Amino acid sequence: MVRDFLNNGTQKNVKLRLIGKRGRDGRRYNLPSVSEVAGIIVGDFDASRTERDIVVQTQTGSLQRITELNLSYLGLQCPILFPYGEDGFREHIPLNRIKRKNDNEEKCVTMRDYFAFYIQRRFSDSSPLLYSRRLFQQFIVDAYSMIESSQLDYYRFHQKNVQCDLYKGICEAVVNGDNSATTHDRCIVFPATFVGGLRYIIQNYQDAMAICTKVGYPNLFFTFTCNPKWPEIVDHLSTRGLKAEGRPVIVCRMFKMKLDSLAKDLRVNMLFGRVVAMVYTIEFQKRGLPHAHILLFLHEWDKYPTLDDIDKIISAKIPNKSVDAKYYEAVSNLMIHGPCGASLKDSPCMDNGRCLRNFPMRFVDSTSIDYDGYPVYCRRDNGRTIKKSGIELDNRWVVPHNRSLLLKYGAHINVEWCNQSRSIKYLFKHVNKGHDHVTASFYHEGSTKSLYDEIDEIKMNYDCGYLNPCETTWRIMGYDIHYRYLAVIRLPFPLPSDRLFYSKTTNH
Repeated sequence: MVRDFLNNGTQKNVKLRLIGKRGRDGRRYNLPSVSEVAGIIVGDFDASRTERDIVVQTQTGSLQRITELNLSYLGLQCPILFPYGEDGFREHIPLNRIKRKNDNEEKCVTMRDYFAFYIQRRFSDSSPLLYSRRLFQQFIVDAYSMIESSQLDYYRFHQKNVQCDLYKGICEAVVNGDNSATTHDRCIVFPATFVGGLRYIIQNYQDAMAICTKVGYPNLFFTFTCNPKWPEIVDHLSTRGLKAEGRPVIVCRMFKMKLDSLAKDLRVNMLFGRVVAMVYTIEFQKRGLPHAHILLFLHEWDKYPTLDDIDKIISAKIPNKSVDAKYYEAVSNLMIHGPCGASLKDSPCMDNGRCLRNFPMRFVDSTSIDYDGYPVYCRRDNGRTIKKSGIELDNRWVVPHNRSLLLKYGAHINVEWCNQSRSIKYLFKHVNKGHDHVTASFYHEGSTKSLYDEIDEIKMNYDCGYLNPCETTWRIMGYDIHYRYLAVIRLPFPLPSDRLFYSKTTNH
């Protein structure tokens, strides 16, 4: 029926355009740098509007709305992946667990567990889902949007009868002229356990700052990026004719194992000394691959206070190829930025004619600390170069790294020294800045005009949450977005103006 409808030629072709202007935070409102199937959530997830507008047209031409919990939804949404019209998720699927710890334990399969089970590979499974490439990306993004929508429905319809707000918030509302209590009585509250919510981000930021207050400034900052060319991924996918972007489950699982191994090397094996605390967060930033930002707090006797100590663990130089060929190859493939700048002006890192990451750096004979507290690593003009895209790049293009970590994990691992008060706020804001967003607008195919001429084009721009396949896979698998070593217990001590004001909800 869809094919016949498309062949009629009566429908209007409308396209979605992503706006790349950096009017907001460029770290979150940037354009995708890879080709992938992604989900655009208009207005982000909103607790007051959780239902999805799913309309089915019957053979008689009538329209009918269904929910994503309908048994036929997945079969209608992805008919190629469900050629026999198999049932999708439904509520109250009994959980097959022989032994239960207590009666309060979950008795039914949750939606997240269902999809986490469904996307795994099995030897007896002949489903085309895992081999469908782009369709698999679409399926997994849609699956996570169903999970998130279901969670928001739960928060919406299970609000407590007693609502509370800060006394300061009530006073501010009265000052602003809002004298009606109904607007505050009917608010829908997101708990801090809702991953991605504002309270979730703020509390993780405050927990990290509490650790910083207790043990001091972080000493090392790592950026660990997944490498789709890891031998484990290549060996698994090469025999199936797939690429890494076609199997995000394998990519995420491998990155999680590598990240756990790296965390163990840092915290347990004490690769850089005794660790008193560690914090990391997982991000995706529309690059198609997960990466982690890690903050490491070292014991006061194992810090690296001098410039000579920094040079022992961090290098920003091209190694000698004749002396250490393996190290040279790793730096050449993984730790060279660019080329960009005047030699390649259309590079993704370019904005207004300059590199956003300040490459190329300048040549310096020794490591130093600038006025803002950031290290300036040693980059001598020794004539060593690496050829990338036909351009010779010298030490000014090398990303700071650690040789041992680079050779062991075979991935982009940026290592930065940090122990100055001026850089602390930026680091914690960077680690806890929130999820990806994008600004989008609709327009007719072959035209740059707005969809409706009578509407101002500015009003047609939408602030959207951005969901890519790797992020949705990571969330479906239940992996942590934030990790914290050194327990933080939140004890509420409200100020006089922060007293809780309770109002009883009544039905009229």
